[in-house]
Amino acid sequence: MTIAMVFPGQGSQSQGMQADMADEYGEVRETYAEASDMLGYDLWRLVQDGPAEKLGETVVTQPAMLTAGVAAWRVWQAAGGGVPVQMAGHSLGEYTALVCSGAVSFADALAVVRRRSELMQAAVPVGIGAMAAILGLGDEVVVKVCDDAAGEEVAEAVNFNAPGQVVIAGHKAAVERALELAKESGARRTLMLPVSVPAHSALMRDAGIALSEALAAADFSAPGVPVVSASDATPYNDADDIRARLSRQVYSPVQWVRTVAALTDAGTTSIVECGPGRVLAGLVRRIDKSTPVGTIDSIGNLQKQLQS
Repeated sequence: MTIAMVFPGQGSQSQGMQADMADEYGEVRETYAEASDMLGYDLWRLVQDGPAEKLGETVVTQPAMLTAGVAAWRVWQAAGGGVPVQMAGHSLGEYTALVCSGAVSFADALAVVRRRSELMQAAVPVGIGAMAAILGLGDEVVVKVCDDAAGEEVAEAVNFNAPGQVVIAGHKAAVERALELAKESGARRTLMLPVSVPAHSALMRDAGIALSEALAAADFSAPGVPVVSASDATPYNDADDIRARLSRQVYSPVQWVRTVAALTDAGTTSIVECGPGRVLAGLVRRIDKSTPVGTIDSIGNLQKQLQS
């Protein structure tokens, strides 16, 4: 069985995550300690004890999810897990994939991600931007709904997560107009998401461009394991390619359906989500029911993957 490892992004965090793993594997606390030294605060304590609102802030969530994904990967390695033939990540998760593939050090990635989160948080004042999910409409219909709703503002389809599941982002008023049009077009469900940063939309363009400085300071190299970019579903190449695409990634849609297809088309026969939560595993099951999917979000599920 050939495994592809996929890494979750913002939204999969939860208070108390990875506590059971930390009880059995020292790699978890060690990874969080590395991050805490870099960040200047006790990330493990914040993740375990909250407050949950603080963990949900973009400038905390992004470093926390990178750290959690790297910790899970190190546990997988320590437990004797197999080497995947491919990797990918959803949005922020691409940074985790690049660390775990050997393309960049954890320290360098954490520095970039911290800057990324600051730039994204600062790009649009709180209350101006929004993200929302639309369920039950085709991609083309969602794109048209956004175009019709935008007017002089921004409303865009930004996460093509699974068939019939698309996330949109932009100015809050335009996003709200798009949701009304989506309902009129037959959407099964629409819901605003509890985030204020309109990630992967045109409103993030300045943040993506500004991120180039931090990316230039990081030491990237070609991945040791192929990493498929979720922006265009093709593998990253050399350092310059990685920097350029990570800059654009901030304001480019996440093509998760195409990314999963690229993994299976290249020969992957099993996909494992490495990190907290099971969001990506659920999406993969909706995209491709024939490919076995697993998670490493707990000791129990880790053992299942090691035995499969």
